Amino acid sequence: MPPIENLEALIATPQPPELGPDPRSGVQAEAELRTALDEGFRHTKLSEESRQLVRALVLLWHDHLHAAHRIVQAIETPDGSLVHAIMHRREPDYWNSKYWWRRVGQHPCFPELAKRVTAFLESKGEPELLAKLVPSGGWDPFAFVDACEATAGSKSEAHREILREVQRIETEVALAHFLGGDGS
Repeated sequence: MPPIENLEALIATPQPPELGPDPRSGVQAEAELRTALDEGFRHTKLSEESRQLVRALVLLWHDHLHAAHRIVQAIETPDGSLVHAIMHRREPDYWNSKYWWRRVGQHPCFPELAKRVTAFLESKGEPELLAKLVPSGGWDPFAFVDACEATAGSKSEAHREILREVQRIETEVALAHFLGGDGS
């Protein structure tokens, strides 16, 4: 398997992360991830910033929020702010997540994210959630923060699962962007 595919395989866990910081089974230890990432990066021409963004996103996927946060604090770009915003949303620190989303601005990932989330929510028969998250066809990260916050106190497991899948799509699209792909 080529190294880039190995990196993408690191987020192929049985379940997507929780919306909050709760750990789950089936994730890898931070040390194992660091070794796998170093091996995966060995034969790539990714910039150091892209490597750190991938590292932070993979650590975040495996519930290592503090380790991911240490990395993205030092990356003051829209890409770094994107991972920073996701991390704070999961923490959960919703206000701070929105602060970082404002720093992201209109990210190049958003069109692909809107396309994939639209297809997913249409397949699930979720027109109300679709109208909130992808108003007028554009991704609204603030609405996703609000949806996660509203679900935090909810007992609706089905709704949480849908939002976790949206979070999975968000991670896949961002990872593809950091790896130099278009996210599709």
